[in-house]
Amino acid sequence: MLEKFRTRFPFPPEKWDAYVTCFNRIDVPARTILLREGEVSRKAYLIEKGCLRVWFTNKGEETTFQFFFENNTVSSIESFKKSIPSLFAIETVEPCTLWWIDKTDLDWILAEVSERTDIREQILEAMFDRTLHYMQHFLSFVRDTPQERYLALLTHRPHIVQRVPQHYIASYLGISRVHLSRIKQKLARKKS
Repeated sequence: MLEKFRTRFPFPPEKWDAYVTCFNRIDVPARTILLREGEVSRKAYLIEKGCLRVWFTNKGEETTFQFFFENNTVSSIESFKKSIPSLFAIETVEPCTLWWIDKTDLDWILAEVSERTDIREQILEAMFDRTLHYMQHFLSFVRDTPQERYLALLTHRPHIVQRVPQHYIASYLGISRVHLSRIKQKLARKKS
């Protein structure tokens, strides 16, 4: 797994062995909270197997706003970088195999490779991808109906619908489970 990470972020070969020792592999059951809303993030995760969700509490209800799968990195970036309370929680949806790294170790690695523009560009690209997802998700709430959001999810990210429980998908779409069920029934009738 870490070899895939190494390919994505081409660390200097002479440093790789030292960097690898900073990562810890863990197996985690489904529905395990890795970071609570309001805690300061001290770990970043790389997903070998499984699915995580990122959510926050909105008027007493959990609102899911992002899912992460194999080969994704996950952390509360703002909390991790600035040592401030996280605006959201990170939780496993499925049993997961994860690699985690402590903030101190990651800061050390990043300081060592800061002059490498290729690595810096890869890190910035990963952060940009996550920001772009947030922007697209937010804009879909402004311009699209719940049915349009669901159809877009089916078209662009069908693996979410295949792997994630319906109540999390409904939360992600900003609707109730009942509303999601009605949308699915309506679409099924149209197909018939």
